Amino acid sequence: MTDWPRSEAVARVEEVVARIEEELMPVPVREVWVYGDAALGLDPVERLDIYLTKDILFHGEEDREAEFIDSHGVEGVGKTVRAEWADEFPEYLRANASGHAAPEKCLAAHLLADDEPVHLEVCNASFEDNVRQRLEGAMARENYGEILDPRGACLWVDGHRSEEAFEKLRAGDFVFPTLSDALEMLGLEADESREAAEAVEQYRKQQDGPSVRGDVV
Repeated sequence: MTDWPRSEAVARVEEVVARIEEELMPVPVREVWVYGDAALGLDPVERLDIYLTKDILFHGEEDREAEFIDSHGVEGVGKTVRAEWADEFPEYLRANASGHAAPEKCLAAHLLADDEPVHLEVCNASFEDNVRQRLEGAMARENYGEILDPRGACLWVDGHRSEEAFEKLRAGDFVFPTLSDALEMLGLEADESREAAEAVEQYRKQQDGPSVRGDVV
């Protein structure tokens, strides 16, 4: 799949929110944001960027872990993802390189199709907090491609959907500065902000199909 009409991209975000509302997720989801092309009102949307704020499981079912190691070869079920979810959706269970259940990969498998141009960001911190954390880290490592585009809109928080935000998203009524200006507002110098914005855009152009990134702040 290549880029899609704006109306279809917004409908896809609505579908993601509806599934989070109606279906059991591998971890609790607290916020849903959209950022990048869709938030900017572009038509068509080349790539759909969605941000999920998740909660960490504090009261898991550690006693189920051995069961899933035996049945699926995946560690951490009941600790990092819900065992109840893995029972219901075993086809979406995913592990990281070390063989442990990865919440962000499980969410992506559950919510995204195999061929759509959607990027999913998953973190335990809110979008705005993570924007600043990622910016600081990217600047310290001089890796501008790690920057998270700060131009985002919150669509859903703690079970409550913002119909006003969805209406503005459909109409393309959110008003944001250019990426370089937005980064400058966050504290970068003008030259740095332009270089960083170019790096972010270049990184995005290299992405193809569904992708996911998980952060813990």
